[in-house]
Amino acid sequence: MNDSISTEPKKDAPQEATVSAPSVADTPAPSRVGDGQRREPRRNERRRARPERVKPEFDEKLLALKRVARVSKGGRRFNFSAAVVVGNRRGAVGVAVGKGADTALAMEKATRNARKNAVRPHLTHDMSIPHEARAKYSSAIVEIRPARGRGLVAGSAARAVLELAGVKDVSAKVLTGSKNKLNIAQATVAALSMLKAPRVKSVAPKI
Repeated sequence: MNDSISTEPKKDAPQEATVSAPSVADTPAPSRVGDGQRREPRRNERRRARPERVKPEFDEKLLALKRVARVSKGGRRFNFSAAVVVGNRRGAVGVAVGKGADTALAMEKATRNARKNAVRPHLTHDMSIPHEARAKYSSAIVEIRPARGRGLVAGSAARAVLELAGVKDVSAKVLTGSKNKLNIAQATVAALSMLKAPRVKSVAPKI
C-alpha cells in the first residue's frame, strides 16, 4: 500500500503581532530655537510676563455693615447696607452709603458713591488745617483744631476720615454722645469742607 504524498501547501499558523517599544534613538529630539519653531515660555517667564497690579487711587475703609429688611407683598426681603470712607491721602476724602443684595455689592456701591462725593478741603503746605472748624451732621457734632507737632489726635470714625485725607497735626473731638460712626464721619467731612484757604502774609517793602 503506497502512501500518498500530498502536494498541497501547508497553512502557516497565525502569528501573534508584537509591538516593539520605541528606542531612545527613535524618539525625536526636542526642538531648539534655531530650528525655526517658537520655544514655549517657561513657568518663571510666564510669571514675569504678567502685568503688575496698578494701585488704586483711593484707599477705602469700612465703617459699618448691617443687614436691613424690607417688607413687601411677597414677605420680608433682606439687603445689606455698607458705610465706606475713601481717600487718596493727599487731601481728597469722601463718605457714602451703599445697599445691595450681598455685602460685596453694597461695598462696591458705597465706594463708588464716596468717590463721586469726595471733597478737597483747603490744607496748609504741611498737610495740616489752617484754623479750627466745627460741623454737625444729624446727632453728631465734631470739632477739629490744628495741633502743631502732636500728630493726629482723634478717635472713632473721625480718625479714619482724617487718616485717609492725609491730614496731619490735627486733633478732633466729638462734642456729643453720638456713637453712630456714619454720622461722625459725615460731620468730620463737613468740618473739613468749612476750612478756608490759609492767608498769606504780605510783607510791605521797606522804603
